Amino acid sequence: MAAIGDVARLAGVSKATASRALSGNGYVAEETRRRVESAAAEIGYIASPDAASLVTGRTKNVGVIIPFVNRWFFGEVLEGIERSLLAAGYDLTLYNLSDSGPDRARVFEFFLARKRVDAVIAVGVDLVEHEVAALDRREKPLVCLGGTGGTAARLSIDDRAVGQLATEHLLHLGHTRIAHLAGIGASGQPDTVQGLRRQGFLDAMDAAGLAPSPADVVETEMTMPGGYRAALQLLGHPGPRPTSVFAASDEVAFGALRAAERLGIAVPSELSVVGVDGHEYAEMFDLTTVEQYPGEQGRSAVGVVLRLLGEGAVADPLPDSGAPMPTRLVVRASSTAAPR
Repeated sequence: MAAIGDVARLAGVSKATASRALSGNGYVAEETRRRVESAAAEIGYIASPDAASLVTGRTKNVGVIIPFVNRWFFGEVLEGIERSLLAAGYDLTLYNLSDSGPDRARVFEFFLARKRVDAVIAVGVDLVEHEVAALDRREKPLVCLGGTGGTAARLSIDDRAVGQLATEHLLHLGHTRIAHLAGIGASGQPDTVQGLRRQGFLDAMDAAGLAPSPADVVETEMTMPGGYRAALQLLGHPGPRPTSVFAASDEVAFGALRAAERLGIAVPSELSVVGVDGHEYAEMFDLTTVEQYPGEQGRSAVGVVLRLLGEGAVADPLPDSGAPMPTRLVVRASSTAAPR
């Protein structure tokens, strides 16, 4: 079995230099690093991560906690995180976190508490105080992408402003009967993504002197089937129906478009629909949406983690927690002027 000494002899450097070149810890000239890496590849040497961990105290592994792995937004964020970590020489350990219960507690008190990860990225997770404290006690840097819970490093879009922007677009088109398909828990959890988007909707309506009825706000899972069921409930009951819908996500909006088709409601001449996300299928559905950029958000989260770990562009300041990540309204054929 090849050893670090064999790599050093073949590359013509000391064992200490070969070790620094392969571990990424300490300065090595770029030409020397390439020579060492070439020598290691030639004889099939692979540095032991366990041995490096004993020396550096680092695992070169970042834990990512995420509530869903089968939804587009979270999948895009995860891909951005994974690619950036791999480029930086880090592994990823994924924890699919439940809302509550013993499985969630074990993640924070057992798995993340071990020396299995150097840092943690929480994506769309509403953290509670003792979970953040468990990581602080063990000096595990925490970066939150969306979600709620106290941490110094948080990246997010302004979800309240997003809800307001989407609703204002419909108001500018002359709509006055606007409904909102909100995420589950929006009314009871005002600080969550769902709650903030609902509040942005209400802000815009209030500024226009309009008061939506309770029946015009329907909570649902942030999925296409959830949007379909909620839109059937919203649009299928007798009486005056809304002329437009602001859906809390593009997937909910896709479900609403399918429900309208089933009910024989023409989009956009009878019903305008706006979503949030910039889903890869939004253009195919001609959906007006407030785009966000989840892949870029994932890459930004890794950049912050590396700075907290003392790697990368350490001189760069950490992002201002009050500065939202970019969004953009993209207008397509699903929204048009209110019917006369």
